[in-house]
Amino acid sequence: MIRNDYLLPALLLSLFMHLLSFAPSLLPVIAVPPEPPPPLQARLQTPPPLPETVPLQLPEPPPATPPPAEPRPAKPPPKKPAALNWQHEIRRQFQEQQRHGDFYPAEAIARGLQGEVLVRLLLTPDGSVEAARVEESSGHRLLDDAALKAVRALRALPADAPRETLLPVIFRLR
Repeated sequence: MIRNDYLLPALLLSLFMHLLSFAPSLLPVIAVPPEPPPPLQARLQTPPPLPETVPLQLPEPPPATPPPAEPRPAKPPPKKPAALNWQHEIRRQFQEQQRHGDFYPAEAIARGLQGEVLVRLLLTPDGSVEAARVEESSGHRLLDDAALKAVRALRALPADAPRETLLPVIFRLR
């Protein structure tokens, strides 16, 4: 059995011990300013001497001899301007698509939609369409999609076609 005469001093001792843990926060804190860092010191040293350089000497070029004169070939027949060649081929392919009913959507014709779509066209070296996107819309999603479809269907354009160009695709009702 526990005796009551030891209980009160034990409680007082426990209370005192718990209060001691709060004692440092109750005491005023005296702030000690930190020591300033030592001042920075720097000095420049003279660079080491550069090694002696040897002057650059280029070999003497061989004496120029004129190439032997070759006969000039006959003038080739005049070609159409490059713009006409590849543009003509695009027009021809668009007309072929129209003959098959693939160029001007039937729904756009029924709704009386007209407009012009400006398409950016990227070609591969063999003249196929690598990429196409609408740069300027006609204002009608149906015509924009039809223009992209028609441009992406182009095949085997002439070698003189530019690798990147803006192509106007015009939809007009007659």
